[in-house]
Amino acid sequence: MLRIPDLICPAGSLPALKAAVDNGADAVYLGFKNDTNARNFAGLNFDDKTLADGIRYAHGRGKEVLLAINTFPQPGRVADWRKAVDAAAGVGADAVILADIGLLDYARQRHPDLRLHLSVQGSATSYEAINFAQREFGIRRAVLPRVLTLAQVEHVIKNASVEIEVFGFGSLCVMNEGRCWLSSYATGESPNTVGACSPAKYVKWDKQPDGAMETRLNGILIDRFGAQEPAGYPTLCKGRFDVRGETYYALEEPTSLNTVAILPEIARIGVRALKVEGRQRSPAYVTQVTRTLRAALDALKRDGERYHVQPAWQAELAKVSEGQQATLGAYNRPWR
Repeated sequence: MLRIPDLICPAGSLPALKAAVDNGADAVYLGFKNDTNARNFAGLNFDDKTLADGIRYAHGRGKEVLLAINTFPQPGRVADWRKAVDAAAGVGADAVILADIGLLDYARQRHPDLRLHLSVQGSATSYEAINFAQREFGIRRAVLPRVLTLAQVEHVIKNASVEIEVFGFGSLCVMNEGRCWLSSYATGESPNTVGACSPAKYVKWDKQPDGAMETRLNGILIDRFGAQEPAGYPTLCKGRFDVRGETYYALEEPTSLNTVAILPEIARIGVRALKVEGRQRSPAYVTQVTRTLRAALDALKRDGERYHVQPAWQAELAKVSEGQQATLGAYNRPWR
């Protein structure tokens, strides 16, 4: 019988957590309101009270809470990251998502009953790396980076000794997960340690006299939008640049990963969990994506081989797709 992957949804705030739980997520993932969390945005994430409220809300409805401590400890401050692991264990999180092997070792030694997941920030793309983390630190699940084909994911699953989680919807990244050299070059700060590529404090929006909008990152012109054109956030990789007299998206055109069409294959190869990107996004985004993917996964469970994509699902997801476009990303590389 086909096992349907769990649906793991983002919670950047308590309202987003409730939106995910109420609309069909099997689990939510979230972080503390500090730099142990790779989505350390101002105004988002969880303090002690909201975390306790969120866990109580999720557990009361039979859902799990996965706590991301997925940045790398900084010199002289390792105790802060260890304290976060201790707090996660004490508050009753169902699993902790870690990238740093020192923290994995600490968590296993200090909290042997705590379920550990290897973060996508750990950049484990081979079963050898994943099996090493299982053998040495007892991880129970690994989140794969968004760079593997579906065949490569299947190869990992067949040879790995833990559950495998993959991304099913959301923004894509052309760099190593969380370690964007472009953003680091432009701002001098690592996206992993400041919580975002193109951190907001470096972003500037300049309205022009003709109604156009210019967006800059630390003074670098990233894009220029027409008066009636939606202005995207100035991430360097998704900017338009003048290259030898032509202006175009030189690195990556804004687009969103959308795996609804290949859910049967994802389930067939044994993916244990499907992750939605977007802890920095709104509760409305979480509601829409969670509800739609829940409907698709339920249809796959009900219909099996008769599963087919409903146009309404794609229409709903298109409303929240970055750049209003969708792609299968690395999962589908017909030239390989």
